[in-house]
Amino acid sequence: MKKTIIVAVLCLFGFFQSTAQVTFKPGIRGGLNFAHFTKGDSYNSYYYDNSGNYVSTTTRADYTAKTDFYLGFYGDLHLTKYYTLQPEIDYSRQGTKIGSSTDKVDVSYLSLAVVNKFTFTDKFNIHLGPTIDFIVDRSSNFNPNSDVDLAFLLGAGYNFTKQFGVEARIKKGIVPVIDDNSSHTNVVMSVGATYTFDLK
Repeated sequence: MKKTIIVAVLCLFGFFQSTAQVTFKPGIRGGLNFAHFTKGDSYNSYYYDNSGNYVSTTTRADYTAKTDFYLGFYGDLHLTKYYTLQPEIDYSRQGTKIGSSTDKVDVSYLSLAVVNKFTFTDKFNIHLGPTIDFIVDRSSNFNPNSDVDLAFLLGAGYNFTKQFGVEARIKKGIVPVIDDNSSHTNVVMSVGATYTFDLK
């Protein structure tokens, strides 16, 4: 019983010491997106040829990456030496190119993310978390399956100073994006910079 009380007191001491070190700092982030839709499942298409014959073919959409940008804000809630909870709100321009042509689909999202950041050194960190993305603008050739996308992100960052850093991430959507009974989803690779404000 005595040992249990000692362990409990030490745990409480550790908890209060760790919470006393909690800090919050706002920041901005921005950079380039390399976005595309996944190829999705094969699907059947039907047409009449020049001889009037009914033809059925199996095709698969070919989407390639288009380059655009993202810009956002975050709150850096530093909870322990190794863990930071980082809520984010971003404006993210995504979409896809269609095959090797110049045709493309433009989609803009307002993205809300809850990022878990794990810091292994003072410089290097890993990012992991979910996002919920809302369509705020789209090109006329895009018929969305839903105005909302759910996704998960994984990335890494490097801090040159306490304020300035760079990061790279990949975000994978799980909601089909096109209203055509296919399974095309968003994939976004992003590279950019961050700046954290020191409010002391």
